[in-house]
Amino acid sequence: MVHTTVGSEVQFAIAIIKTLILIVGGTVTYLAATAYRRTGDRSLRLLSAGFGLIVVGVLLAGFTFELLNVGLGVGVLIESLFVLAGLTTIAYSLHIQ
Repeated sequence: MVHTTVGSEVQFAIAIIKTLILIVGGTVTYLAATAYRRTGDRSLRLLSAGFGLIVVGVLLAGFTFELLNVGLGVGVLIESLFVLAGLTTIAYSLHIQ
């Protein structure tokens, strides 16, 4: 069964959670980038890039759903692609020496 609509309560809850993810994820990205600038460690640069991709995915998913009036499924797909790319980058950053 495919659901094509969501209630206004769910939309509001999604907006609140996405905003919190944006704030916390942005903070983690900033801290990782600051650590990279302080140490010059390549893995920290990749770590901050990975978190940045995840945060951008959350931001784009919200923009596409709320501002561009695209379906929720498309927003989730966009976010999922960015989360996958971000997690892959984070995994690689933890793997390199």
